Amino acid sequence: MLTRTLGSNGPAVSALGLGCMTMTGGYGGHPDRKQMLALLRTAVDQGVTFFDTAEVYGPHANEELVGEALAPFRDRVVIATKFAQDIDPVERKPRGRMLTPDELPRAVEGSLHRLGVEAIDLYYQHRVNPDVPIEEFAGVVKNLIEAGKVKHYGLSEAAAATIRRAHAVQPVTAIQSEYSLWWRRPEEEVLTACEELGIGFVPYSPLGKGFLTGTIDASSRFEEGSDLRARIPRFGAEALRHNTAMVELVTSFAADKGVTPGQVALAWLLARKPFIVPIPGTTKAHRLQENLAAADITLTAGELDRLTRASAAIDIEGGRYPDFLEAQTNL
Repeated sequence: MLTRTLGSNGPAVSALGLGCMTMTGGYGGHPDRKQMLALLRTAVDQGVTFFDTAEVYGPHANEELVGEALAPFRDRVVIATKFAQDIDPVERKPRGRMLTPDELPRAVEGSLHRLGVEAIDLYYQHRVNPDVPIEEFAGVVKNLIEAGKVKHYGLSEAAAATIRRAHAVQPVTAIQSEYSLWWRRPEEEVLTACEELGIGFVPYSPLGKGFLTGTIDASSRFEEGSDLRARIPRFGAEALRHNTAMVELVTSFAADKGVTPGQVALAWLLARKPFIVPIPGTTKAHRLQENLAAADITLTAGELDRLTRASAAIDIEGGRYPDFLEAQTNL
């Protein structure tokens, strides 16, 4: 597996990381824990060195899973986790508000314990708290870095102006935001800020929550309550019928290239900028292998331009989140 560096002074990681969220639920069903432990260890064997989790995934269960699975490989991997919500440690449920800066040290201790580590490799602010200046959070993370509790600072779903303000207090190593062939808003300002400031960019949902793999069509339906896509407007029945144009484009391109649609989507991201490290998630060993093979696919300048232009010309129907979740982002 080829490696890339997160930011100017960040860690070297595999060119493709592994998003771990769905290993404890999210896209329907409840994955078997033993199988997920084995899958995480298989990922290490196949060259993955970058793993992404968060306190709110589960909540807490995902960090525990990742920590247990990767304990034998701590000197070989980089683990990123995130904070944002105030979570009841007993009930393991969000209390309906965001953390304040003075509560962050407590959250760090919880993540350290669940991950079984002495320091968090990369600590993202999962969502920007609109009620607290970002400089205050950056200052607390700076103190945590100086105390040896955190190694690198990150932000998720943050606007370019917010990134610049935080970076002025504590250098930001990586930005994690949704980015794929069918969600390209980071191109407007965020990628420019990352390039200017020497910050790595980590796309989550690089396969469009499964849409860009070609396995979802207009007849697909998602289970209410257990599959988050059931609440996402662009996965509604009418929207899916409209959005199949994107799948047809990627599928056709993949057939010409002799690869899979998902591999095309990942190869496109890797070709966009050298500081981009996508984190596709999966709960299946064969999908993991398929995704990782995308790192070996080279798009010519002509192919990259053709795919970029053609995808930009397709109008996508439906928001990437319901309104109340989109309102929680800082973009």
